Amino acid sequence: MKVQVDARLRGDPLARVGLTPWHNDPYPLYDQVRERGPLSRGRLPGTWVTATHAVCKDVLKNRDFGTVGREGVGRESEEFDLSMLEQNPPDHTRLRRVAAPAFTPRRMASYETSIGKTVHALLDQAPAGEVFDLQRTVSAPLPITVISDLLGIPDADADRFTRYGTALGKALDGIKSMRHAHQAYGAKLALARMFSRLLEQRAADPRDDLLSVLAAERGETIRPEEILPLCQLLLVAGFETTVNLIGNAVHALLRHPDQWQLLVDDPTLAGAVVEETLRWDPPIQFTSRVAMRDVEVANTVVKQGYWVVTALGGANRDPAEFSRPNDFDITRTDGGDHLAFSSGIHYCLGAGLARLEGEIALRAIAERMPTLQLAGKVPMRRTTTIRGVRALPVRG
Repeated sequence: MKVQVDARLRGDPLARVGLTPWHNDPYPLYDQVRERGPLSRGRLPGTWVTATHAVCKDVLKNRDFGTVGREGVGRESEEFDLSMLEQNPPDHTRLRRVAAPAFTPRRMASYETSIGKTVHALLDQAPAGEVFDLQRTVSAPLPITVISDLLGIPDADADRFTRYGTALGKALDGIKSMRHAHQAYGAKLALARMFSRLLEQRAADPRDDLLSVLAAERGETIRPEEILPLCQLLLVAGFETTVNLIGNAVHALLRHPDQWQLLVDDPTLAGAVVEETLRWDPPIQFTSRVAMRDVEVANTVVKQGYWVVTALGGANRDPAEFSRPNDFDITRTDGGDHLAFSSGIHYCLGAGLARLEGEIALRAIAERMPTLQLAGKVPMRRTTTIRGVRALPVRG
């Protein structure tokens, strides 16, 4: 059996996804996937895999591909319903249209002041000159506070929501144990209870928040069975990406002291740091699409019902698209076309908010903690779809 397993691992780079070395640095495996060709057979029947930027972008934008719920590749769990992310038009369009007004550029501008106040309040709690966990102190509570305020969740508990996000985020890789099943189900049930109570309150007493909008649309634009999964998605997706974006950015900067110094010297580069982090070490590593009909991709016919797994982390380091792709360079000028937020109709609805939170946080950290440095080993999350640090010990 060992010989067979070893042969499988050698024959398919992505068969090693989830093993310990992959969590530390998955990017050499993506290079191996790309070397096999723009589109190669996946390790599961009926799947194709690509880490080539042009092919990933084509698949994500191609309307001949769609997304289907739990039958999707790696979607073995019913604990985390991804709502509109697992819908094709017209249902996807209908649900997205309800939430979209909360994420317009105009609304983003109105959030800027409150985000800044929250960041500085969190940094005030960091012990000067002592070791602390930046992930727990800033990276996690900031986006949880922001998305909770946007939705209209009072007195958000950052630690509790972090646990929910971790349990449900791991479910994207499939349920691996009875313990994980219990954690994911418990998180889903707790969120369902909270949102059911808040939606009833907003139906009776509307406020200026997204839950009031959703309550008003329930039974009209939104079917009753869709409302709780949509709320769950907006909350968890609203902070999971940003938590890992901020953590990955600071981790990358402190591993590259020259880049950290560039930011300290010019904090207006914070936006560039966000974009380079999204390219170089994105929070979401994979997504997948199913062929709605036979469709040709990279001179290969993908049969109807077959899946294409797009390795976003690999696409973002494709040397055909980015110069010096493995270098973390916050001054680069060719990094804008990364796929960290996907592409096409499923482009991340909250991308603008995540960028804004990341930029404000990184600018404030650089301004207030110019001598920041790593203060211990940085453990990575044991997940494959989501990539981020579990803790970020630093000394200010």
